[in-house]
Amino acid sequence: MSEQNIGQSYYAEGISANDERSIDPAVIEILHKAEKDNVQTAHDRYAEQLPQCGFGDLGVCCRNCLQGPCRINPFGSPREGVCGANADLIVARNLLRTIVGGSASQSDHSYIALQCLDETVNGESNYDIRGNAKVISVATKLGIATEGRSDNEIAADIVAAAYADFGNHSSKPMRWLTATAPQERVDKWAELGILPTNPDREIRTAMHQTSMGVDGSPINLLLSSLKMGLVDGYAGLQMGTDIQDILFGIPAPVKSAANLGVLSSDKVNIIVHGHMPEVSEKIVEWAKKLEEEAKAVGATGIQLAGVCCSGNEVLMRQGVPMAGNYLSQEMAIITGAVELMVVDIQCFMPSITKVASCYHTKVVTTVPIGQLPEAEYIPFTPDTADAKAAEIVRMAIANFAHRDPRKVQIPDYRCEAWGGFSVEAIVGALSALDAEKPLKPLVDNIIAGNVFGAVGVVGCNNVKVRQDFQTVEMIKHLLANNVLVVATGCTAQALSKYGFMNPDGAAAYAGDGLKAVLTAVGEAAGLGAPLPPVLHMGSCVDNSRIGDLLGALAGYLGVSIADLPVAASAPELQHEKAVSIGTWAVALGVLTHCGVVPPILGSPLVTKVLTDDVEGLVGGKFFVELDPIKAADTMLEHIAAKRKALGI
Repeated sequence: MSEQNIGQSYYAEGISANDERSIDPAVIEILHKAEKDNVQTAHDRYAEQLPQCGFGDLGVCCRNCLQGPCRINPFGSPREGVCGANADLIVARNLLRTIVGGSASQSDHSYIALQCLDETVNGESNYDIRGNAKVISVATKLGIATEGRSDNEIAADIVAAAYADFGNHSSKPMRWLTATAPQERVDKWAELGILPTNPDREIRTAMHQTSMGVDGSPINLLLSSLKMGLVDGYAGLQMGTDIQDILFGIPAPVKSAANLGVLSSDKVNIIVHGHMPEVSEKIVEWAKKLEEEAKAVGATGIQLAGVCCSGNEVLMRQGVPMAGNYLSQEMAIITGAVELMVVDIQCFMPSITKVASCYHTKVVTTVPIGQLPEAEYIPFTPDTADAKAAEIVRMAIANFAHRDPRKVQIPDYRCEAWGGFSVEAIVGALSALDAEKPLKPLVDNIIAGNVFGAVGVVGCNNVKVRQDFQTVEMIKHLLANNVLVVATGCTAQALSKYGFMNPDGAAAYAGDGLKAVLTAVGEAAGLGAPLPPVLHMGSCVDNSRIGDLLGALAGYLGVSIADLPVAASAPELQHEKAVSIGTWAVALGVLTHCGVVPPILGSPLVTKVLTDDVEGLVGGKFFVELDPIKAADTMLEHIAAKRKALGI
């Protein structure tokens, strides 16, 4: 397969130029193949849904009791549901329930990792602690003694502290939050009465609060939405990342590749998909161990590739290439070259088994709450992980013989992509310029204007918008204006396909000031090349890394995160998690962009609070803009205003 470091021609010209489904020519090629193979994809199912329910789009429908569903007509009657709930109340309740869904997903993810660490420190799992430095840093922030103690002993106390947060029956806030968030933010949240205690209790309370006949105050519900964003931010993102780094190691820069062209026509192809590195790391380990078995059946080896956040996890720690993001999961199967797709939790479509049935591909589920009809369920537990991973890899090897060469079509598109830019890696690179004050070179360049500001770009794909288009066009505009960009999740995978995540991208996309900084840091860090203009910071749970970086910069400058010349964006959001993560970002004090209209416009009150009034409370707010250039310009204006307020 050919490899291109700059992917601009992918979407500017060629077969994807006039197709509104995606700007990725690899995806368009496979969509054409799907049509020939008579395979239905998410794009086809979306078209069948049109026109979608206008009441649902506005968020003014309610099914919270059996008197409904009730729906409010913004232009006439009815103005209230059966119980008397108006549009403001219904939209606020629906929004809080959406954020509860996202926060529950993230905090359950971190709890799974916590249980794995618990069994590991007790010698009851197939895992080892690889992130020794992270053990010390997490223990230090939690106030756990480290001197003269083994990593295992310290990690046991970390486990106890995490369980204590999930079992907190007092009114005291979560320890993980108070140990991580800047004190100024903690004080602000305490003032507003939104500090979460026990994440499970907060989720339960929010579901109670939004049930029929309880809270009738839209404003109170919106404050609870902010609290639920903090549950996501600290019981989900922060705890999850901390524990996964302890188990699997702190990511460091690594070179790999992205797009469907990473699949191999002569190897056993295995896709890891989902969010749990407990599964994907073991699949990587056993794929290496069983390479010779693959050769014995006629393959030249085993090719692993990732989709969604499992792909991000194994990229940044193992250098495994990424096949694509959320809307590419069906495309990977339709290539006809995938022997097996193994999934765990979150973001896999129920359609994948139906698509796989058109080819030889096997789908394996691994988690009790994430099963699919027609998939094979192989439960993954910490004490059986080695045996189960070996079983899954061997299943893929055996399936290689069933591949039909006539159905194989691997698009000739792949791009070099660098991942693994954890906060520790970024600080390490900067320390090559100033070992005593590693943040000083970055701050000095922000003050000088070489780096105009920074934007964190996160989130998913959404079939309502052209795949990758809004993300790519917005980022091009930001980089040209010397904005440093960091990315996570499916957005990171989108940018990896078009040359934004390799050193050549600095020359192609970055403005002169940013380019000079990227070059100086990359050369000083011994990379022999500039840093990529977009830094891959990991999976969606790793948005906590962005929060850590913002907290460190604010602490260095002695200001609030709300004062920093930064912004956040979810240009193609679709999952509940994107809404809960965005709410956490707003609570941190960050201007947060949505590139897809959330279902709140049916309530002028809720819309105004979230896009205006909330800024006076926490310093951050949402804004919705579907045009990627206008969105970038709004962020640039915001950054300019923050720079002016700081006197730089």
